[in-house]
Amino acid sequence: MIKDVKKELTKDMTTGNPVKLILLFSIPLLIGNIFQQFYSMVDTIIVGRFIGVEALAAVGSTGSMSFLINGFVVGITSGFSVLVSQKFGAKDDEGLKKATASALVLSLVAAIIITLVSVFLAKPLLHLMNTPENIIDDAYIYIVIIYAGTIATVVYNIISGILRALGDSKTPLYFLIIASILNIILDIVFIVNFSMGVSGAAWATIISQGVSGILCIIYAYKKYKILRLKREDFKVKKNVYVKHLKIGIPMALQFSITALGIMIVQGALNVLGSTVIASYTAASKVLQIVMQPAITFGVTMATYCGQNLGAKNYNRIKEGVKNCIQISIITSIIAGLVLVFGGKFFVGLFISNPDAEILAYAQECLNYAAAFFIPLGVIFIYRNALQGMGESFVPMMAGAFELIARAIVAFTLPRFIGYTGICLSDPIAWLAAAIPLGLYYYKKIKSIEI
Repeated sequence: MIKDVKKELTKDMTTGNPVKLILLFSIPLLIGNIFQQFYSMVDTIIVGRFIGVEALAAVGSTGSMSFLINGFVVGITSGFSVLVSQKFGAKDDEGLKKATASALVLSLVAAIIITLVSVFLAKPLLHLMNTPENIIDDAYIYIVIIYAGTIATVVYNIISGILRALGDSKTPLYFLIIASILNIILDIVFIVNFSMGVSGAAWATIISQGVSGILCIIYAYKKYKILRLKREDFKVKKNVYVKHLKIGIPMALQFSITALGIMIVQGALNVLGSTVIASYTAASKVLQIVMQPAITFGVTMATYCGQNLGAKNYNRIKEGVKNCIQISIITSIIAGLVLVFGGKFFVGLFISNPDAEILAYAQECLNYAAAFFIPLGVIFIYRNALQGMGESFVPMMAGAFELIARAIVAFTLPRFIGYTGICLSDPIAWLAAAIPLGLYYYKKIKSIEI
């Protein structure tokens, strides 16, 4: 059965040239990640241009709250797919089915719990973050709809995660393209034609995400026989669930810890007014697009290392990570140049006729981020490589270091250097995470059989 699956797969990463495999796997994934950014980017562009700066600030002020939940979802579903990739690399047919079935069950339970908790805490979190009174109502309307649609996010991420674990990085891309186009259409219809305000942007995002998830389910069932699970496949021993949770929960917490740090920064930013919030929001959206290569290489390394660990190809893990870092350094330099020289152009996409003050605030944020893009790329590679090898505690602790660094900077530097202190919070946090991850990765790689 595994042999049959491999014929259908985009990439089996346990054999062949690592550089070629990494690039061929990463390119469709990168395109997919960029299209996924359209969910929030198009919302922001249309909200900023057709509703106004205050509405843009309202949506932007919920960015860290959205990441808190979406990051948790991405982390936990990525963690659940690690065991699937390891079973695939080990050519364990039955184990792969059990891993997939248990991952689906845990994802459904997680979706229910996350939805209930997040909707309940939405308003208190907005107040805790010092959200300005003139935007808090719109911010609440937007984020509570996003939270209520968590199930759509979970469905897409767990199915696409399983497909990537089997080496298929193209299929999620195709459905994201469809969903992104749908999102643009719905944004225009809901906001411009129906005048639904920020709620229209939220509904467009959730509906589009749900469509991509449903399409993934249909495709996975029809294309991959090994994913056509039967009732007996769901009779999974407790230790399989435990393995999932041991990887998934730390990965989810790692994302949430990072999100908490961003929320702290958002709280410090919110007291500076809606103009600064809108500027920072636009800059953050630009950063999210430009950092997609780094995120993509991280996801690739999780699948690559997971499959090769299952196949006990330890030398390939070391070689692949080294090659990926080299590629990441090149793309990070290019990304930094794009931010420095093209930042104002991209900011103009989100805010109609931005004044000099908004452009200056946004560009300052982009300039500081550009200088630290290389350590940012290293974070994603080491973190995901370790997670692919089943190591989740240290990546989670690196996230804690990132949180602490971000909190210290946000609470101290703005008092002395104002907005510049906010701009420095991300770069300093990236350094705080990159150092322990790098040190532990090399310790780990020496401890396994080479």
